[in-house]
Amino acid sequence: MSPTARSSPSKPDPIASFFGDLASKGHEPLLHHASGTVRLDLRLENGAERWYLTMAKGDLTVSHRNAKADATIGMDRKLFEGMTRGTVNLTAALLRGVLKIDGDLSLIMAFDRLLPGPRRSRASFLERQEELAG
Repeated sequence: MSPTARSSPSKPDPIASFFGDLASKGHEPLLHHASGTVRLDLRLENGAERWYLTMAKGDLTVSHRNAKADATIGMDRKLFEGMTRGTVNLTAALLRGVLKIDGDLSLIMAFDRLLPGPRRSRASFLERQEELAG
């Protein structure tokens, strides 16, 4: 089943949206130091959904390739949905042992930089900056 087949018109698929945004952006300056491939294996009730990300000094391409990657991350699809919404932190999930990684840890940490943080974190940061300036 494709990711869009699971989505209803009123509720877009957050994972497809996340990777679609990455693909349309094409370049992420935060990753100017990272080059390699990351494959996400997202577990479903029946099978797996795969996303393949190629990073080349900030240039990004996204596909559904089922190929060997420099780093792989395996987890339940629902957990990754939380990461794309900023409600679950990849590093914290790794430390809790709820995801499986293999390969180049630096690429996994680079991928983590692409995930959104908690919604209020930017507001809190800006509020702290105003307090310090005032």
